[in-house]
Amino acid sequence: MSDPTVTVTTWYLEQTSPADLVPPAAAVPPEVRFVRAEVPSPAFSRFLYASVGADCAWTDRLPWTYAQWEAFLDRPGVETWVAYDRGTPAGYIELDPQEDGQTEIAYFGLLPAFRGRGIGGHLLSYGIARAWDLAERWPDREPTKRVWVHTCSLDGPYALANYEKRGFRIFDVKTGEEESKSIEPWPGA
Repeated sequence: MSDPTVTVTTWYLEQTSPADLVPPAAAVPPEVRFVRAEVPSPAFSRFLYASVGADCAWTDRLPWTYAQWEAFLDRPGVETWVAYDRGTPAGYIELDPQEDGQTEIAYFGLLPAFRGRGIGGHLLSYGIARAWDLAERWPDREPTKRVWVHTCSLDGPYALANYEKRGFRIFDVKTGEEESKSIEPWPGA
């Protein structure tokens, strides 16, 4: 018996100038702040990944070992920015610098309890601005020329619209069949 499959549409979006960023009109709620996780922490990053992605079928990194997380997070320019609501992690955005001034928003999202409260648009805007000014914090990095992201039909129902509201433009769309995936604990747990 084969595993069930699901049809998944993936949208690839980009910004090619800092001027493309369109922040939300409303002010950031006063109880919300954004902090860079400057100390690479595989345990914290995995917590964010699993907690935000549990209901969106994020499974690609679940098999990663501690050493794999550590190797990824230790790469120059990789940054994790966390939204806190009154001291509690509400969500995160992970920036993955690539060659030729490209920066990918590798992961972005909110924990389920914090969705629908106006935090996501602000976190995304803040993270995009940090992608554009990445070279200011990493002197050996060339200035960002392009920020890109992909989202799919398994992500939250407002994900694509949020990216478009922040000024991203679609540059590619792919549809295909994928195996249905389930969330599992740490490998060997």
